[in-house]
Amino acid sequence: MKRAFLMLMTLALLCAPLTALAEGTLTTTGGNEIDTAALEHQAADAPAVYFTHDLSSAGLQAVYSALGREAKGNNIAVKISTGENGSNYLRVELIGDFVKSVNGTIVENNTAYGGQRAGTAMHYQLAKDHGYTDIANVDILDAEGSMTLPVTNGTRLTENYVGSHTANYDFLVVLSHFKGHAMGGFGGALKNLSIGCASADGKAWIHSGGTSMNNMWGGEQDAFLEAMAEAASSVVSYFGEGERCIYINVMNRLSVDCDCDGSPAEPDMHDIGILASLDPVALDQASVDLVYASPDGASLIRRIESRNGVHTLEHAEEIGFGSRAYTLVVMDD
Repeated sequence: MKRAFLMLMTLALLCAPLTALAEGTLTTTGGNEIDTAALEHQAADAPAVYFTHDLSSAGLQAVYSALGREAKGNNIAVKISTGENGSNYLRVELIGDFVKSVNGTIVENNTAYGGQRAGTAMHYQLAKDHGYTDIANVDILDAEGSMTLPVTNGTRLTENYVGSHTANYDFLVVLSHFKGHAMGGFGGALKNLSIGCASADGKAWIHSGGTSMNNMWGGEQDAFLEAMAEAASSVVSYFGEGERCIYINVMNRLSVDCDCDGSPAEPDMHDIGILASLDPVALDQASVDLVYASPDGASLIRRIESRNGVHTLEHAEEIGFGSRAYTLVVMDD
C-alpha cells in the first residue's frame, strides 16, 4: 500500500498545476493576522491545502470546489463526529447545505468509552437531537458489527476494525472538526479516519496500540498515536488508495477538548477558518501549523505537546501515508 500511495501522490502532483508558497499574511475568521512564513511545513510544489476564513456554508462549499474532486457514486459517506451533548460538534447550520449538495449520508460509529453514543439506539437519537437527521440519512456503521481492513504498512497493526456498513459506500468525505483531544493531543482528519471510522471494538484496538480489545487504556502513548496513523491509512487504502476520498477540517470552537467530551473547556483562541486537501496528513499538519502561528494558541499548543500529538503525523509520513509538507492556497481576497 505504501508504494501505491506514493505513486498516486506523485502522479497527482505531476498532473496538477504547480502551486506557489503563500506569502505575506492571512486573516483568520477571528481576525488574527498570521505571517505565512511562520507556517513551518510549507514547501513549494507540495500537496495543496486550501484555506478560507469564510467560516460559513459558502466557505465550506468553496474549499470543496477548489479540490477539483467530485464526491460521486451511488452512496457517499460524510464522516463527522456526532458529538456528545454539550460539546462543540459541527452544527447543521454550517454543514447542512454541503451535505445535501453531495447527496451524502452522515456516518458514525459507536463509542467504546460509554456516554450517549455507546449504543446504536441512543446514538441515532442523539444524531436526531443534534439536527443531523434533518439534513441527511444517518448510518451508524457498526450497528451490525465490524469488518476487517488489512494494514499493510504498519509497525503496530496488521488489521483494523471498522463498522461493517462501510462496505456500502463508494466515496468518503472526511468532514472533521479540528480541536484538541485529551489523549491524541489534537483531533482532525487522521483521528476521524482512524478512531472515527473504527467500530467500538476497533477503537479499543487502536487505543491499545494493537494489543487488546479489552483494555483500551493499557497501551503506550506513542503506540496509540502510531496505531491511529496506521488505521487511518487502511481506511484510505480501502477507498481506492484515496482516489475516492476528500478531507476537510473546520477550525472553529478550538477547545483543548474533543467532541467526545460533554463538558469541554471553553476555547480561549479565535476561530481560524476552513481547510481542505486531497492529502489528510498535509491537511492536519497545516491545521497544526496555523495553531502554532496564532497569537492566542498557547493552550491548544500545550495540549498537543503534552500528548506528543504531532507524532501521529510523523509516523504517517514515515510509513508512506501522506506528506507533512504542503502548499497553503489562501482563497480569500
